[in-house]
Amino acid sequence: MAPAKATNVVRLLLGSTALWLSQLGSGTVAASKSVTAHLAAKWPETPLLLEASEFMAEESNEKFWQFLETVQELAIYKQTESDYSYYNLILKKAGQFLDNLHINLLKFAFSIRAYSPAIQMFQQIAADEPPPDGCNAFVVIHKKHTCKINEIKKLLKKAASRTRPYLFKGDHKFPTNKENLPVVILYAEMGTRTFSAFHKVLSEKAQNEEILYVLRHYIQKPSSRKMYLSGYGVELAIKSTEYKALDDTQVKTVTNTTVEDETETNEVQGFLFGKLKLLVY
Repeated sequence: MAPAKATNVVRLLLGSTALWLSQLGSGTVAASKSVTAHLAAKWPETPLLLEASEFMAEESNEKFWQFLETVQELAIYKQTESDYSYYNLILKKAGQFLDNLHINLLKFAFSIRAYSPAIQMFQQIAADEPPPDGCNAFVVIHKKHTCKINEIKKLLKKAASRTRPYLFKGDHKFPTNKENLPVVILYAEMGTRTFSAFHKVLSEKAQNEEILYVLRHYIQKPSSRKMYLSGYGVELAIKSTEYKALDDTQVKTVTNTTVEDETETNEVQGFLFGKLKLLVY
């Protein structure tokens, strides 16, 4: 009988251990639940190519325009390449003007979308012009708009008689020795064929010191994807909505008792002012 009892005890212990382990496992799964939050900006996703150009502009104005020359129609490859391949192609183009350290900084800037707000700023400036209908790119010459290259020469003839536009600190000015020239502001998306056509004409005029050429980013058809941000110190606070019923009478009783106790202990030089009574004869 002893061996049989021992066997039953061992089975009971093993069963209890298995039950405890299963409960522990279920508790671990329950404890591992987490909340994932995404921070989406109010503007749509911006092209990495334009963000890379802003990184270049922060390095120097010369590098910005050098990078621009090498990526004039780079956006065309985006239609045939995957996002990852296009990303590597941008890094390869940028690597012609940056060392390994700055390439790693550019990758980090891409990961947190550090230059997306700058692209959106130019987009908002373009919206305030406003852009002509149906134009992939357009120029503004002293308050006059056109999206036709053959009209640029016509608008330049009387540009001096019109108000000179205000230029912002972040505007990209084509390198030139003269500043007192008619200002031609190009709103276009770098890397597209339309941009390349405008840039060819405007850069030649700027090199001949006929105009002051300024480039501002403009995306006619923004992406439908949301712009997710990271690295901005986002905090997600979850408030508990659990409410408990309390007996208010008990709270009042405790409060009144506490007040009476404080009154009785209000003693000054042997006199208990809480118990003093005024007698009138």
